Amino acid sequence: MKKTGMAKSDAKKLMGKMPAPGGAGFGHGEAAIADRREQRKRDQALGLVPFAVKLNSALVQQLHALATQRGLELNEVVAEVLTKGLAR
Repeated sequence: MKKTGMAKSDAKKLMGKMPAPGGAGFGHGEAAIADRREQRKRDQALGLVPFAVKLNSALVQQLHALATQRGLELNEVVAEVLTKGLAR
């Protein structure tokens, strides 16, 4: 390996972009994937469906404030607000 190639390799190691030998490799992300799968199964059992929307940042701040004020999760607050709004 040339001197410049070794310098690039060392720089990548320092920047954390290249895994160190013997570091986290095989099987490292398996627990996170299993957790996501379990969460997806729980959500499906509850009848929950992912629903992505784009909202004005001021509206999102209001929703976050309402969630923290009531001590609820954001999903619960949004569901409540939508249910009340659609019932009108």
